[in-house]
Amino acid sequence: MRGTTVKSNLRSVRYDAETRVLEVEFHAGGVREYRDVPLVVYESLMTAVSRDEYFEKHIRFRFRHRHIFKI
Repeated sequence: MRGTTVKSNLRSVRYDAETRVLEVEFHAGGVREYRDVPLVVYESLMTAVSRDEYFEKHIRFRFRHRHIFKI
């Protein structure tokens, strides 16, 4: 039996522990950098049952961010 999976809105996630910058790329397009993100928040995001839900509740509007452009 195959279960239904919900596609994540997050295409990729990168974290730099030295600068505490979390970079999130979205499937719909766009990349955002979130600043001053503690390592524990990144680790929790990566182990969350629903990364989308964790991102919405604990990251999206809680940390300073900026849209960045990738070439």
